[in-house]
Amino acid sequence: MRFVLRRTGKVLEDTANMRKGIFRVIMNKSEEHNTKSGSTSLSSSGRSQEKRIGLLVPSRARERQRRLIQSAAFWLFRGAAAINGIVLIIILYFLVARGWRAINWTFLTQPPLEAMTEGGILPCIVGTLCLSLGAILVALPIGVASAIYLNEYARPGRVIRIIRLGINNLAGVPSIVFGLFGLAFFVVWLQFGVSILSGALTLGAMTLPVIIGATKEALRAVPDTYREASLGLGATKWQTIHRVVLPASLPGILTGAILGISRAAGETAPIMFTAAVFFTPSLPSSIFDEIMALPYHIYVLATAGTNIETTRHLQYGTALVLIALVLGLNLAAILYRARLRRRMG
Repeated sequence: MRFVLRRTGKVLEDTANMRKGIFRVIMNKSEEHNTKSGSTSLSSSGRSQEKRIGLLVPSRARERQRRLIQSAAFWLFRGAAAINGIVLIIILYFLVARGWRAINWTFLTQPPLEAMTEGGILPCIVGTLCLSLGAILVALPIGVASAIYLNEYARPGRVIRIIRLGINNLAGVPSIVFGLFGLAFFVVWLQFGVSILSGALTLGAMTLPVIIGATKEALRAVPDTYREASLGLGATKWQTIHRVVLPASLPGILTGAILGISRAAGETAPIMFTAAVFFTPSLPSSIFDEIMALPYHIYVLATAGTNIETTRHLQYGTALVLIALVLGLNLAAILYRARLRRRMG
């Protein structure tokens, strides 16, 4: 019995010693592993820092390059704007320096006299105003209605693509082509004759693509959330367009009208076949009367006048009045547009 107890105690002692040895080995292995992993993490962190330092220098170089490109682009845009401004100043100075002597009360309130070598340009001013305002009255409703249909109602398809292609092509057609069209259609076929009506319709057809394009862009600029909110409150499609979309896009539509007025007031080729005449001392009394116009009057004085050199100051004075008239019409439209924006804002 004693032998068995001694043997059992020795076995237990040997087992305990073995466990202690295994525990020491495990601890030594873990310490070695921790040492290696620590060195590995230190080396990896050092490498990552090296990579960051290596990437930092190219990023700064790229940032410097981007700033240089941005500065070059800004200076290019500033140069283009400065060139446009300088050209405008040169033209105005050229006209003012040569035409200011002709500007007086008689020049602005009297008809031409003595074979258009004396007198004024009142019939030309009235005729230009009639043609410009008549063209806008014709083109603006049709252009806005066409843009509303194309942007709000029309479904994408081949027919709509053809219509849009035709509108874009009409914007690039020379004005002389519109003049021949007005002569053949309004003057001859509809028998309106050479009159304010024929000229206004011709100029309206010419400015129609500009107004349609500007109105479409203005309608696209209105957020879709406006339409969705209006329809969600129970409004119909037309009520949404009439009460929400059109008021929000009105400043952009007026921009198209400004461009249309500017183009219509300065055109010569369309009206020389449809509305303007060489000379008429009286003011128009109806839309079927023929008229004088500032662009055509400048053309006549510079090319077909009786004394071209002696009327040179009248030519520059007429051109100066035409620019002032166009600027005045544009300024009135711009002020009205700014007032609408303040009211909407």
